[in-house]
Amino acid sequence: MVASTKRIQSVNSELSKTERVYQILRRRIRELELPPGSRLQKNDIADELGVSRAPVNEAIAKLSEEGLVDVFPQNGSFVAPIRPEDIRESMLIRTGLEVEAVRRITAMQDNSDLLDKLDSNLSQQSRALEHNDIAWLDSLDEEFHNTLYSVLSAPRVHRLLDTCRALLDRPRFKTLWEAGRPFATLKEHQRIVDAIRTGDPDFAGQAMRLHLRMVAKSVEGDVPKLEDAD
Repeated sequence: MVASTKRIQSVNSELSKTERVYQILRRRIRELELPPGSRLQKNDIADELGVSRAPVNEAIAKLSEEGLVDVFPQNGSFVAPIRPEDIRESMLIRTGLEVEAVRRITAMQDNSDLLDKLDSNLSQQSRALEHNDIAWLDSLDEEFHNTLYSVLSAPRVHRLLDTCRALLDRPRFKTLWEAGRPFATLKEHQRIVDAIRTGDPDFAGQAMRLHLRMVAKSVEGDVPKLEDAD
């Protein structure tokens, strides 16, 4: 029994190490700290994070499944380029799922707790804009969407949307402060919350669709420029 418990603890420890490495690398890739084409030196990553190569290998495998890393046997692992087809496909998935999700959320009988959380998030977004804090604003943007979908009992949908957002985050992060986009994003988020508050699913769906159309215009328009810079 003791031996079995120790084995379980060992497995859990390795899983937590893999998750930690995965989250760190994922954040660095999404925020362009590791730009497209960067080689992922497994030994260096393991030494920096104080883990063996096993969690690093597993974390890179997960990132490869998401399309954020390209693995070439015998040649190494590299941060994936920002591919236009990934951007278009991710926006197609996001639009289909998020418009329907916000319609269902709006149709729920009691949204008071959700609306309180969203109102608080919007207030923080406004403060982040006042302080020109891009990292905080980016975190709040992700939190806004996660808060919305946390009320749905659809973990697979949540995971799929998270993967799509990860692929979109790099071009979005690159253009976050261009052409007044942050202020427009806040207005679009406010429009979504106001629409949910009306209880009209069609209105809420339209608000989300408009927001995602503007996101698509921003990230898709910047893809060629990013690709040319690589």
